[in-house]
Amino acid sequence: MSQSPLPLYGEASLKVEPYGVEPVPAVERHGRPGGQFTLWLGSNLTIADFALGFFPVSLGLSWPWTIASLAIGNLLGGLALASCTVMGPELGLPQLMISRRLFGRIGGLAPALLNYISTIGWFSVNNILGSFGLQILFPHFAFWQAAAVLVVIQGLLAVFGHNLIHAYERIISIILGLLFAVVSVLVLRSPSLHRYHPILHSPPWVSFALVVAAALSYLGSWAPYASDYSRYLPPSTERRHLLRASFWGGFLGSLWLELVGVGVAIAAGVQATNPIVALHQVAGPFATLAVGAIILGGTAADALNLYSNALAAGALRIRLPRWSLAILASGLGLTLSLLGSGAFEQYYDNFLLLLGYWLTPWLGVMLADFYRRRVLVQRDSPPAIDKAASLSFLVGLGVSVPFMSSTLYTGPIAQALHGADLTFYVGFVVSASMYWLLSRPRKIA
Repeated sequence: MSQSPLPLYGEASLKVEPYGVEPVPAVERHGRPGGQFTLWLGSNLTIADFALGFFPVSLGLSWPWTIASLAIGNLLGGLALASCTVMGPELGLPQLMISRRLFGRIGGLAPALLNYISTIGWFSVNNILGSFGLQILFPHFAFWQAAAVLVVIQGLLAVFGHNLIHAYERIISIILGLLFAVVSVLVLRSPSLHRYHPILHSPPWVSFALVVAAALSYLGSWAPYASDYSRYLPPSTERRHLLRASFWGGFLGSLWLELVGVGVAIAAGVQATNPIVALHQVAGPFATLAVGAIILGGTAADALNLYSNALAAGALRIRLPRWSLAILASGLGLTLSLLGSGAFEQYYDNFLLLLGYWLTPWLGVMLADFYRRRVLVQRDSPPAIDKAASLSFLVGLGVSVPFMSSTLYTGPIAQALHGADLTFYVGFVVSASMYWLLSRPRKIA
């Protein structure tokens, strides 16, 4: 058995994680597939999912259309997450380092940079909402004070790293599960749910497609993080167990909180613009408990955002210790939170809808290789640029542009479809198909 170049980390260790983007040595492998269920359940019982539930209500979707669209979007997003999670035990690398094996030393920098931006963006989104919640519980807090308190808590989790994050998510998934069960009962008891008569602002299939895309974009956006939290598992870990655990953790947590958000949006009425204020209003005597659950959920998600941001920075060849990169990300995320807090609704919607546009072309190439061609598994020394992978990614992204539908840009095909967003599916299919066609049997570097 090979020896670790660093002091042993261990499953029960609470010291600062010594590893960054290098492969996890065999002597350090530990954990079980069930840990992926609690990790992705806890990290998705969170603020951003809850806020996403306000989206179908704003479009005027009925309950059947809303449930179907959120379920399908989370099904697709959960499959994306689970499919990447299984790469961790086999390769022992963070997700963006696995990506670099396929796209190349230089070609892999683009996905790493995009995910670096994504992780910081998600951190700021959660931190803004969590700070709103903290201000409700402690009205004397200024926004910057509330944001700073949350950043310190989340930053410490990211600095200590993998083992502490898994332990925190195990505990928080139980706490949040109980708290949101109470919130769910409160929402179900609201008479507004039974009197809900939505007014559609566009054809139902258009709004349906937009909500599916938003839900897919949210849960699927965890895919570039996935093996960051499974890479310590032993290589002998059963793939099917890992797939099930990660899928159901992400799917159940995300869908549940989005449906709670839908219920709160309906119960609060059309005048509700701030999701946290609406929850506080609807929860009545349990308002403090409900808002506290939302704040805790934000910390569960943002610990992962900061940790994976540090690993993405390592994939960008920023040669600093992982813990110091997590501290830098905390400061940058706090700055973005302060800048984005004044126009939250626009800030969040634009970010969420634009986020997934790079994700699915990248995912198409990654999954086509890992599950069929296997270059990234066999390759120890990647080239500067893998032409087949990089070209397939770029073409998939380029072909997606006419299908894009957001407040910042709507492509001609999306306009012809009355705003329906098919970008994610087009990008995935085109990039995966093109990579498969361009790939020819050749000597592995």
